Amino acid sequence: MKHIGETDLILNPDGSAYHIKLLPEDVADTVITVGDADRVPQISKYFDHIECKKGKREFITHAGAIGNKRLTVISTGIGTGNVDIVLNELDALINIDLKTRLPLPHPRSLSFIRIGTSGAIQEDIEVDSLLVSSAAFGLDPIMHFYMQSARPDDEGLLAALAEALPSDLKCDAYVATADEKLLVDLAKGIRQGITMTAPGFYAPQGRMLRGELPFPGLLDSFSSFNYHGRKITNLEMETAGIYGLADTLGHRPVSFNVILANRVTHQFSKDPGKTVDKYIHMLLERIVSI
Repeated sequence: MKHIGETDLILNPDGSAYHIKLLPEDVADTVITVGDADRVPQISKYFDHIECKKGKREFITHAGAIGNKRLTVISTGIGTGNVDIVLNELDALINIDLKTRLPLPHPRSLSFIRIGTSGAIQEDIEVDSLLVSSAAFGLDPIMHFYMQSARPDDEGLLAALAEALPSDLKCDAYVATADEKLLVDLAKGIRQGITMTAPGFYAPQGRMLRGELPFPGLLDSFSSFNYHGRKITNLEMETAGIYGLADTLGHRPVSFNVILANRVTHQFSKDPGKTVDKYIHMLLERIVSI
């Protein structure tokens, strides 16, 4: 087994993971990830009891339980760079002996359930609805630094995406998928789609406040994608990284997207807080039941 050095896995003086400030006992088998740190207490307010509240930088964590179901909810902040930190440090806490710095012989697998917000790019997806990502394209480079397992459909999906995107867009996209069992257990009756994970909020998602977009038809390129009836349904900034890293590290991911905007109809939710809270409550009921 490979010994993991002190500059590869950095620990705080109390033995906690460097960025997320958690100890192994803080990590439940089910981890809910959110982008917004303010959404952590919005979820943990439904816990029957809270074991701990910890935070460092944008990484806020509450661990507790609903009935007999133990849960950890953690904020990642925005983007796959932060996802890289959170998933690797959570994995290290449960699958590496922090004293010997050797991988444990029997890795533990976590369920990562993202509850995030997103913008739809198909006209028929209603604002204030809920969408689950069956798969996600990543326009960011994070998974090109990891060994990623390929699936039968990946080559076809990526070829179709390359055909849809502007020919002069310098982008080597990747694709990753949700855990099939979590989709069955948690996503019954919820619309599924392919999520596009962008490396930014503005120009990479077809927005420009000042200046000029080099690819003015980028949003149309995304929305017109069609691979055997499968379409890109929404844009956000974390799902593909969560799916890719979870698969690489042996965990089970699923991502739920609360649709607060529709980029085609130019509508935005009138009460985003109420909408997010509605789906948090619904998803927690499903999570506790499995």
